[in-house]
Order: sequence, then C-alpha cells, then structure tokens
Amino acid sequence: MNIKLVAVGKTDNKALQTLIDDYMKRLSFYVKFDLEIIPDIKNVKNLSEAQQKEKEGELILGKLSPTDQLILLDENGKSFSSVGFSKELQKKMNSGIKTLVFVIGGPYGFSDAVYQKAQGKIALSAMTFSHQMVRLFFIEQLYRGFTILRNEPYHHQ
Repeated sequence: MNIKLVAVGKTDNKALQTLIDDYMKRLSFYVKFDLEIIPDIKNVKNLSEAQQKEKEGELILGKLSPTDQLILLDENGKSFSSVGFSKELQKKMNSGIKTLVFVIGGPYGFSDAVYQKAQGKIALSAMTFSHQMVRLFFIEQLYRGFTILRNEPYHHQ
C-alpha cells in the first residue's frame, strides 16, 4: 500500500520542515509515502470563504486517482488513540487498498465535493493546530503506527 498526504499551502517554518523531513525519512522504511503540497490560492482577499474552498477542492480532487481511498483530516472526524490508529492502518492494508490518501485542507476546511468523495474523516485532536504543525503531527503518528504494528520500542504503553 502507498500512503499520500496532500496538504494545502507550503511549510514556511524551517524547524517544522526539518522535523517533517526526519519523520518522512523514518516512515520510508515501512511504507511508500508521498507528501504533495498544493500551493496557496492566489488573491484570496478577492474570494469568499466558499469560493476559496471550491478552488482548493478542485485542486485536491485533481491529485486523486480513481482507485485512491480518501480520508480527510477533519475536526469532526473519528478520534483514535495511537494504537487504535495503527489497527486502522492494518485494516486498510489488509483490505488491498493500493493508495490511501489523507488530506489536510485549507483554513476553511473542505468543499462539499471533497466531502462527497471522502471515504472517512479522522480528527487528530479536539484542539486546533496550525496546518503546518498538523503535517508534522500526522506524519509522526503514521510513523508511530507502523512501529506499533512491528512491535518496535518507539511507542510506550
């Protein structure tokens, strides 16, 4: 199985990017992982919230193949413990999914079209984090999930 994380907007904090790169390297020992960045929409001052979500939604959907399974990182999604998330990853791998795509939307969330295409939603926390930090937290949780599945000592119970 391949895993892809699609995120809107670049990471401009070098310290966060260094940590993201570190966890991506670690993750590469377990699974083929890609991070795809959708550039920020230009001239957002001239767009309504709905128009911005629509434009971002078109770009997100353009990154998908017909066979991809789409999971949104959404505050209203299902919450998991790290162990629970690792079990969910195992279920996805066992189901024969070729590519599992997780998406971090823009500042206003997702368009209706993206919600309709999604096969699930996951909440990382009830708290709000910057989109740049969410990338790091999510990639770290993917890495943690694979170490849990392999019974490696990274995660402590």
